[in-house]
Amino acid sequence: MKTILVVNDDGVNSPGIRAAAEAVRVLGRVVVVAPAVQQSGVGRSISLFSPVTTAEEKLDDLEAYSVSGTPVDAVIVGTYGILERPPDLIVSGINIGENLSCEATTSGTVGAALEGASQGIPAIAVSLHISDRVKFGWRLPELDFTVSQEVLRRVAGYVLEEGMPGGVDVLNVNVPGVDRVPPVAITRLARRMYTTRVKERYDPRGRKYYWIDGDAIYQAEEGTDVHAVRMEGKVSITPLTLDFTARVDTAVQGLKDIFL
Repeated sequence: MKTILVVNDDGVNSPGIRAAAEAVRVLGRVVVVAPAVQQSGVGRSISLFSPVTTAEEKLDDLEAYSVSGTPVDAVIVGTYGILERPPDLIVSGINIGENLSCEATTSGTVGAALEGASQGIPAIAVSLHISDRVKFGWRLPELDFTVSQEVLRRVAGYVLEEGMPGGVDVLNVNVPGVDRVPPVAITRLARRMYTTRVKERYDPRGRKYYWIDGDAIYQAEEGTDVHAVRMEGKVSITPLTLDFTARVDTAVQGLKDIFL
């Protein structure tokens, strides 16, 4: 039987991780290992200077554990501590909110998948696109994961059966908030998905602080993940690689001259 490790960055009690586990449990044994609390935006952060504790969690009838650390910690502890051997697949998500563009490198959801890939494990990151008003609201409404579950089930089934496509380490899947499975686009990362804005404020004692803010970018080049999800309403599947090396051209090669 195949073993699937399900992780996330929204925390072990997120409805998204339950939805992910339910989506893939027909494909094998599912074990959930996730941060005890919200860890969005931590990227590939890892706990190197503090111990990581675990606790069994009651998530319906799922085998589930929380970790006192990051999504990457969940992958490592889940793989080598709880499972004691690498799983056949890592699913990271379903994240509540999209993980698009090069800004995906800040995502704990994508970071966990990248960590799995660096351990030699096929990995899928899957996210549900919702409005910022809902995503950053104080109280999360009831979300419908039906479409994202179906997309995840199909992609996970393919990877378990056929393996990852050649040269691909992670599949970053973003699903629009629609009521039926839309067309799928194989995409590349857009440059940005948010503008950057900093708001300067003062606390009651007159000390300055900053609040990082921004607006969603909806206009992006055709072929990018932002264009597919936000402009066309399609499922975006972006193949990612751990190799961040830029392809060297003559201009970059010229950098060597400064050392001569």
